[in-house]
Amino acid sequence: MESALKKLNEKIDLSFDETKEIFIKIMEGEASEIEMYNFLTLLSDKGEVSSEIAAGVYVLRKKSLRVNVVNAIDTCGTGGDGKNTLNISTASALLLASMGVKVAKHGNKAVSSKCGSGDVLEKLNISIDLDAKAVESSINEFNFGFMFAPNFHSAMKYVGPIRKKIGKRTIFNMIGPLSSPALVKKQVVGVFDKKLLHTFANALRDLGITNAWIVNSEDGLDEISPYATTNVCQLINGEISNIKISPNELKINTKGFDTILGKEADYNSQKIIDIFKGEDNDFSIAVCLNAAAGLIVSENKGNFKEAYQEARDYILSGKTFDHLEKIRNGN
Repeated sequence: MESALKKLNEKIDLSFDETKEIFIKIMEGEASEIEMYNFLTLLSDKGEVSSEIAAGVYVLRKKSLRVNVVNAIDTCGTGGDGKNTLNISTASALLLASMGVKVAKHGNKAVSSKCGSGDVLEKLNISIDLDAKAVESSINEFNFGFMFAPNFHSAMKYVGPIRKKIGKRTIFNMIGPLSSPALVKKQVVGVFDKKLLHTFANALRDLGITNAWIVNSEDGLDEISPYATTNVCQLINGEISNIKISPNELKINTKGFDTILGKEADYNSQKIIDIFKGEDNDFSIAVCLNAAAGLIVSENKGNFKEAYQEARDYILSGKTFDHLEKIRNGN
């Protein structure tokens, strides 16, 4: 640990193996508070790179409980964009499930926003406290299961107090969304900073992810935005490429960013119900844009415009609400 801290202090990147050894020490409760504090703050000050992120994800996955499902995707992003929007990625995950895509949704309750995925799903009467077997059953029967991070990553307990003490983003904000207990090979990941697009793509490639879209919009969302161009880093079978999604090219008509701002879980959950019943608004458009990315990543569609239109047609039909009712009753 001492040599690694010295490197970080000198702004030298750590290798995968060096970082892995430190994370093992942290996750097994063998690192002191001062060692963890120095490691996380020095890493943040230097700026995390893909080898360090991949190593953290590798260890966190190894230590987590396992959910065994085949051909599922995840839509878990980093959060932390500070925009306090409605729960776009959670709603898009439910839309995808209603369209036949298996979604193993990994998430937590609110950390940097007013309402996290766990909060809004609870208000929708979807159980977030399922064990691994129950999550597997839910995904196999309803194409949707939620893995509440604290229930699956008990090794995180050692670092919780230090993260609170640091009081700002650390590498754990980056490795959490990539550490699915379902070991998904396909993922849509929103990031809070476009500088992280290629960093995440390289980390996901190192971890054996086959299909991924890493997204960040020009208006600062860790989602595909209805209002501004979104930068996408696409990973397909080891190949990384750049894509831009333009609302203008899709001929999207919107009313304004204020209409997708979220509040508490009661408010956000009702907005999800409204669009699932067929209400057409900016939130519905945002959810369909992000669901379209899921259709691409899951290999159900190859063309984004077609994927977006298919999601639009489906959500406006009201069939997504019917599927939501099945998930609720099943749990």
